[in-house]
Amino acid sequence: MRHYKIRFYVLASFLFLFPALLLVLQSLSKTWRFQRGEGIRFQLDSFQVLLSDPNLWSATGWSITIGLLVLLINLVVGITTGKALTSLSFRGKSFIEAVMLAPILVPVLAIAIGLHLFMIRIGLADTALGVVLIHLVPTVPYSIKIFQNAYQQLGRSMLDQPVILGSNPWHQLVTIELPLMKPAIRSVTFLTIVISLSQYAITSIVGGGTIITLPMVFFPFLDTANASIMAAFSVWFAMIPFFLYMIVEALLWLLPYSKKMRRTTT
Repeated sequence: MRHYKIRFYVLASFLFLFPALLLVLQSLSKTWRFQRGEGIRFQLDSFQVLLSDPNLWSATGWSITIGLLVLLINLVVGITTGKALTSLSFRGKSFIEAVMLAPILVPVLAIAIGLHLFMIRIGLADTALGVVLIHLVPTVPYSIKIFQNAYQQLGRSMLDQPVILGSNPWHQLVTIELPLMKPAIRSVTFLTIVISLSQYAITSIVGGGTIITLPMVFFPFLDTANASIMAAFSVWFAMIPFFLYMIVEALLWLLPYSKKMRRTTT
């Protein structure tokens, strides 16, 4: 059994690290033309072109800010709604669960255009808050489903024991539920940030060109047909989810029992 685990980890590392290394290598070299007999020629021109874009840093800042806000709202909505759907029994529960998954089934552009008209009336169009709200449409349904499954795995008895012992809801959440739902929090973190960062159409519609994120900067580079520049931007783009994931992981390390569990495992 241990032999198969080693094989799995080696294969998984190869399938993940090898494409990433090729991407980094392409970003640090000129476009590969092995059919002409040319080898790998290292250069930094691709990153110089990328950093010369005047909107790069502001777009990166907006992407990180919007991603963090969308993630925070997803965690709050996902945890509260997932717990309610697991612990409560009421008429029409299946219908409500289906309605919560409806934004995934309906085209996001159709929802964005309708919400854009509503945001114009209430003054949220062309604002960061409006972009954050529209990014909740394709992300919240996944968060609710992930945390609902996480609470179902915890079981009703695990949720009832702290109440019987006299624990308040906040203490129960911080000391019991969140430490046991770390895998779900990690999944929601990656899924939410990646979906939020990849939104181009709905960001341009609601943001109106005022709120510029990385996909809006990335789109003009598609006309260059330069693989090195595209690879450099992909590396830059991929560092944001990794950076935000490290922040969330550091916060998870502060939860109760995290240090003790780490000592026992080591």
